[in-house]
Amino acid sequence: MDEKRFEEAKNKIIGIQRSRAGIGTLQEKTVHAVLKNYYAPDETTHEIVLEHYVADIFTGKEIIEIQNGNFNKIRTKLEVFLERHPVTVVYPIPHTKWLIWIDEETGEFSKKRKSPRTGSAYQAFKELYRIKSYLKHGNLKFCFPLMDVEEYRLLNGWSADKKKGSCRYDRIPVALFDEVIIERREDYLQFLPYELPVTFTSADLVQTARIPLKTAHLVLNILYFMEVVERIGKSGRSYLYKIADDLS
Repeated sequence: MDEKRFEEAKNKIIGIQRSRAGIGTLQEKTVHAVLKNYYAPDETTHEIVLEHYVADIFTGKEIIEIQNGNFNKIRTKLEVFLERHPVTVVYPIPHTKWLIWIDEETGEFSKKRKSPRTGSAYQAFKELYRIKSYLKHGNLKFCFPLMDVEEYRLLNGWSADKKKGSCRYDRIPVALFDEVIIERREDYLQFLPYELPVTFTSADLVQTARIPLKTAHLVLNILYFMEVVERIGKSGRSYLYKIADDLS
């Protein structure tokens, strides 16, 4: 993680004195543009056509794809890119988020309010599951930047206060909190807290990692597929897991 370089990329795209009137006016969404300049300050490496597909970044040796969600959209790219180059998929995750609402009629902005939710890299497993068949490919790596962001939403939802069902307008990065990297099978161990017992269930992962049960099931599904954990039986109706022998 390079906080100085992140600030330089952020200021290059947003501008230190950028007014709120300029939010969302860029051709591409702000998070995507900032991260592209963070991971590759040299703009000549941006938007490179390879095998009839456009790579967000191509350094000449490595491809970097910045994907804000729905990894299904990059399956066909991965099919082609992975056979020719190392590929790092960057998936930004809001860590601390401040919400700001935009009145479409007046153009006014609400005061920003901090969301009670804190993001974590566990959120990426929903997307990893979409491309599960590619995860063992030796050329595939992941980077999950955890960012503090301001999220601008339009007051155009179906509820009385127009917030439920509303559209996200843009996200503006404030700071880079952390980066979680997956480069090899062993890196998946970071998602198993030290507090886990030697043998454990999804419920134990929920308690120690403080994540929803649905997320814990996804994490263990992927870790089992990657042979990071083994199923050694059952505890009631739940699988009983342990870390693979060669990794413990």
